[in-house]
Amino acid sequence: MNETNETEKAKAETEIEEATGLETKETETEAEVADLKAEEAQEDEELSIKKSKWDALEKERDDFRGKFFYIAAEKENLQKRFEREKENLIKYGNEKVLSGLLSVVDNLSLTLNAIANDNDEKVKNIFVGIEMVSQQFAEVLKNNGLEEINSVGEKFDPNFHEALMQKEEEGKEAGIILEEVQKGYRLNGRVVRAAKVIISK
Repeated sequence: MNETNETEKAKAETEIEEATGLETKETETEAEVADLKAEEAQEDEELSIKKSKWDALEKERDDFRGKFFYIAAEKENLQKRFEREKENLIKYGNEKVLSGLLSVVDNLSLTLNAIANDNDEKVKNIFVGIEMVSQQFAEVLKNNGLEEINSVGEKFDPNFHEALMQKEEEGKEAGIILEEVQKGYRLNGRVVRAAKVIISK
């Protein structure tokens, strides 16, 4: 009987030890699960932070890319504008000087017209000298891009001609230039001074 009691006692102690061991294992497993969950949460948080940083870097990259393209386009536009201005400066830089010389050309022409029919020998010599100077002058202006605007016999064009008056002329259609009062000039295709003309009506 004692033996049976002892066996049962030993058996009960073994069961208690096993139960305690199971509880300890359960506690350990719960602790491990909690640790794993904590680690997972920490990893999720780290991933979230990294994703936020990544998104911020991508946005910054896109901003820089946009600024780069904007600056590149601005640079190209500035270069084009600079080239255009340089070209215009070369083409029309001397416009003011040449425009100022037109009145000299007009005066030479008026002088030649005034003395063209004079019979005095001295005046004829003066006429030849002035004519040579006038031709040289015209050649220099032409070499610098200044050209006369054709007028007499042409159709009136308000881009190149300025009508001072209209005159009735037999056999001429309306708007034909009959006389040129003052010569007009273009500098490299741009009108410097419109020709002053009389046109038919």
